[in-house]
Amino acid sequence: MNTPNDQSEQHIGKTKGLPNHAHDLVHDLSSRLDALWRYDQYIANAEQGGVADSKQFWQELKTQETKNIDRLKELVRQRVKDGGF
Repeated sequence: MNTPNDQSEQHIGKTKGLPNHAHDLVHDLSSRLDALWRYDQYIANAEQGGVADSKQFWQELKTQETKNIDRLKELVRQRVKDGGF
């Protein structure tokens, strides 16, 4: 037997603008772009604080994140090209 709460939530997620796999790519790309944007501030903060090891850490993360973003963008391009969007 469904409870009133179960009934009110039974349709959540039925309407999708994209297939799950495409949504996952776009969502993760957005999150990573936000993080990349913040790394410049983190690097500046570490530099202003005179904390070289922290600055190095944020620069390394920024470099890796840039590679991740490039890969995600390529996957999005492929999904668009093959009609997966």
